[in-house]
Amino acid sequence: MTDYGLDLAVIGNGRTAALLEPSSRIVWWCLPRYDGDPVFCRLLSGGEDKGFTDVVLEGQAEIRSNYVRNTAIVVTDLIDDKGAGVRITDFAPRFQIYGRTFRPPQIIRIIEPIGGMPRVTIRFRTTHRYGEPVASRSSGSNHIRYWRDDVPVRLTTDAPLSYVENEASFILTRPVHMVFGTDEPFEGSLESTCRDFCERTRDYWLEWVRRLAFSIDWQDEIIRAGITLKLCSYEETGAIVAALTTSIPEVPKSGRNWDYRFCWMRDAFFVVRALNRIGATRTMEDFISYILSVSAGRLGEVRPLYGVVHTDALEERTAPALSGYGGDGPVRIGNAAVNQSQHDVYGSIIMAATPIFFDRRLPRPGDASLFHTIEPLGAQAAKLALKPDSGIWEYRGRTRVHTHSAAMCWAGCQRLAAIANHLNLPERANHWAGIADHIGQELLKRAWSPKRKAFSAAFDSEDLDASALLLAELGLVSPDDPRFIATVEAIGLELRRGFHVMRYVAADDFGLPESAFLI
Repeated sequence: MTDYGLDLAVIGNGRTAALLEPSSRIVWWCLPRYDGDPVFCRLLSGGEDKGFTDVVLEGQAEIRSNYVRNTAIVVTDLIDDKGAGVRITDFAPRFQIYGRTFRPPQIIRIIEPIGGMPRVTIRFRTTHRYGEPVASRSSGSNHIRYWRDDVPVRLTTDAPLSYVENEASFILTRPVHMVFGTDEPFEGSLESTCRDFCERTRDYWLEWVRRLAFSIDWQDEIIRAGITLKLCSYEETGAIVAALTTSIPEVPKSGRNWDYRFCWMRDAFFVVRALNRIGATRTMEDFISYILSVSAGRLGEVRPLYGVVHTDALEERTAPALSGYGGDGPVRIGNAAVNQSQHDVYGSIIMAATPIFFDRRLPRPGDASLFHTIEPLGAQAAKLALKPDSGIWEYRGRTRVHTHSAAMCWAGCQRLAAIANHLNLPERANHWAGIADHIGQELLKRAWSPKRKAFSAAFDSEDLDASALLLAELGLVSPDDPRFIATVEAIGLELRRGFHVMRYVAADDFGLPESAFLI
């Protein structure tokens, strides 16, 4: 079958998520959580036929695949060269029942004929231990159990089990239903339950989108981005992961294949801002609660990233059984950036928490007690703002005083001053305003490059970086400041020359020249 690269759809429910190619082949799905051992891992198998499930239509000539409008449900039509075809509907159940959100670790697939007598083969090839095929399985009357180490997987279906087990082709004359999930018996009628779950899941997403708030421009793109962001939320804890995958190379053959299935503190402010802009206030509130659970009251340094359960260890290792996306390994599990110093996290967390004190839509307004629990973050921002760190791009083996990190520390202290003013705490407001003023003056002096006539990536440097474009949005300079205008023009000129302004250094010394990290 055709390899569609990264043209992938995502289905999920706030507890589990999977990635599908346009042919409906599921190539990535982890259990029991986003950061778990993949059941399907073909995305990173280098093209090996393992770790996927699909429906192969004999004589396939056409593929049509789309999301059901304003939902996380994907419908794929496969048409053969005689006009016969099948329709495949994929989704993860999510809806309200008994006043609670039903979001089991399940994927449901409905396969139905839509013309003629289509001949199909259903393939279900599971893996465990990050890429090793599951060899042990057992069958019941209407299910197959795949014996993975920690989380066995059960396929419950009304398709002929012998055909599925032997990957034998058969004529599809009626709809068949498949439920992929943990090893729990499936109660009730499979057909009626799957169709009921599909309808309820569709209604849930339609209502969720209906409650969003944004302008008429670019609505389709904003809705799809909003749903995707929602699918990156691990709703049980409120964490939002940076991505649902690991080890997609940043640049081919660079070795920069990182595991992004975790929650980055540096993204906190930007995630909250995005959710706020579309009116997804409940998801925003849950995420802020997660951020505060991680960081509030901490007197020491906050780590750059955390798992969806923030106490989890995130040691980095490689998966030898997976050769990587397109064979471009290594595949990494965990992320060693957890041990880096990234000073921008303090400002990001404070700014992410700021809506609690000002947004009247949130049910529990922030008070002086909460303010005092986040002040230690400001103390760390003040202490570290003008010291070297690994920077927003997580350089491994190099530290500098990065302009973005200093700017975020400034912003955190400046927001603390604004919050203190709002809470009528004048002494604290003056304290934080004074600190912010000191950081800001030093930043504007040392980040300015007279040679480049622009704000640079780091203090006393001539390198440019796109993160400097945030200086106006953070409020450190005004958009019409001649220095900011000159920075925009300098970065634009760099882009027109065909260079990417985010310059990388080889992580872990991959032995590549620096030019290999300019794209």
